[in-house]
Amino acid sequence: MQRITAGWGSGLLGVIIFSASLPATRVAVGGFTPLFLTSARAVIAALLGATMLFALRQKRPERSDLASLAIVAVGVVVGFPLLTALALQHITSAHSIVFIGLLPLATAIFGVIRGGERPSPAFWLFSGIGSLTVAGFALFQSGGGSLTGDLLMVAAIVLCGLGYAEGATLSRRLGGWQVISWALLLSLPVMAAIALVNLPPAWSGIGLPAWIGLPAWIGLAYVSVFSMLVGFVFWYRGLALGGIAGVGQLQLLQPFFGLALAGLLLHEPVDPSMLAVTGIVVLCVAGAKRYA
Repeated sequence: MQRITAGWGSGLLGVIIFSASLPATRVAVGGFTPLFLTSARAVIAALLGATMLFALRQKRPERSDLASLAIVAVGVVVGFPLLTALALQHITSAHSIVFIGLLPLATAIFGVIRGGERPSPAFWLFSGIGSLTVAGFALFQSGGGSLTGDLLMVAAIVLCGLGYAEGATLSRRLGGWQVISWALLLSLPVMAAIALVNLPPAWSGIGLPAWIGLPAWIGLAYVSVFSMLVGFVFWYRGLALGGIAGVGQLQLLQPFFGLALAGLLLHEPVDPSMLAVTGIVVLCVAGAKRYA
């Protein structure tokens, strides 16, 4: 019981940290291109992760772990950050945050496929209702959204769910922060090359110097340190201790935190329908948690 409680507490801390990711990304893409933002945040986090790995003399993963680490890297180091950055060029962060309602279902599905978990039929019923509510919102709610942005967010959610489930399974043996650190280190050569190719004009010497405002730098710093590394330390530990399907449902709290940040910090309009949808999916996740 103590192990499960610790897992839920750690998972909640991860969700709180992740809640500011989309608003921070929205701010950062105001000064950086999506490709540079995605690669730069991965490079910065990889350097921090590598420092911790070698300073604390962590054991290297087995060769059999490399495929799983690659899946984690594709899902949460490259896929989700890049696709959400592209999506946020078409939609507001408040609109994108509602799609987080699909993450628990995606994570649970991949938890079954990759983690061997077997939630009850009642769990799938509640998760399905919550996901359909979110999908309906994305389809019929027009304010702050676009078809391109919505499709990019759906693709991001699928890859993120895969990366969460794979990382949680691997964390049972390697540890939470070790998994994300090794995945970041594995992707470092490719991410560093992409970052160099996509340097802002002011750095590469091409064209007129570009001025990048302080908010964009703050957004880059947040997604690099907290969204890309620190959040996963708590999140993967929570999933490993409390169960992928169960703790994964905490992601339904993320829209509440994220919508509040989008409204308070970015002054984006938060439509009442967004709050209604968020309320419905949170009620669904309460039922799903009970039967996970």
